[in-house]
Amino acid sequence: MNVTPLAVALAVAALAAFLISLLLGVEGFTLPGTPEAQRTILLEVRLPRAILGFLVGGTLGLAGAVLQGYLRNPLAEPGIMGISGGAALGAVIAIHSGVAQSFALALPVAGLTGAAIATLALAVLAGRGTGPVTLILAGVAVSSLAAALTSLALNLAPNPFAASEMLYWLMGSLTDRSLVHVWLAAPLMIAGCGLLAATGRDLDALTLGEAAAQNLGVDLGRLRLVVVAGTAIAVGAATAVCGAISFVGLMVPHLLRPLTSGEPSRLLLPSFLGGAALVLLADVGLRLLSPLGDLRLGVLTALIGAPFFLWLVLSKRSELAP
Repeated sequence: MNVTPLAVALAVAALAAFLISLLLGVEGFTLPGTPEAQRTILLEVRLPRAILGFLVGGTLGLAGAVLQGYLRNPLAEPGIMGISGGAALGAVIAIHSGVAQSFALALPVAGLTGAAIATLALAVLAGRGTGPVTLILAGVAVSSLAAALTSLALNLAPNPFAASEMLYWLMGSLTDRSLVHVWLAAPLMIAGCGLLAATGRDLDALTLGEAAAQNLGVDLGRLRLVVVAGTAIAVGAATAVCGAISFVGLMVPHLLRPLTSGEPSRLLLPSFLGGAALVLLADVGLRLLSPLGDLRLGVLTALIGAPFFLWLVLSKRSELAP
């Protein structure tokens, strides 16, 4: 990924957001209690939250940039692949069945399992050697099925407490996460982001069209496999530990694209850093607006992203108007 002045500025912003997230608590920029209690709060409560905020935001931003480049559609975002929906469904089923109460990591493991099944379904539906349009249709089908089954699980919840727990998880959050969650999800997010970052050159060639890209030596089948696998691994792991955090993958690449040269490869690193900064700052704002955690992170990003999406649709419509 190309390092540009924009990427450096975003790296500084992400680092500042990380430090603020690490230092800010319910009681402000203080660490209450004895030195031992302060160390526990810092390392066991705030550090996992800050690390996951950085990685989850970066993952969503990078995945959005890659998908928009591969599909050549500025409205593409990670949720369109159905992977996050599959992860959400897996976690909801774990809560519905009571498995989530059996051991500490049951919920994220179930989310990862759901993401893996969604990826398999996506691969089967899309088939081999098909183009981006077929992949989008397959992703929409998987996402719709996952949403329907999630709604069914909510409808058949065994008790109001289980339904409430499902809804709270679906809203997305970084609270109550530990270093165990970091060790489980971080390697997968890093591996998935590594795959996605390696697509930069091929995405640049793809802007000239599929035929021209093939003439330049791009293996379209391999590129498609890397995009799907990288998105599945990274976004699946992110959703499995934090729930659904929407619109980050749509907003960040679209906002940063005018600041790059128009080459998809030059957008990848800024999108990762911009996504990390956005999620961390949103989580910081969440703690200031709702110290007791009543407002969830996914709800806040949706409140920010929905008006942005509306503006984006209206601007595209005005561009296409005669």
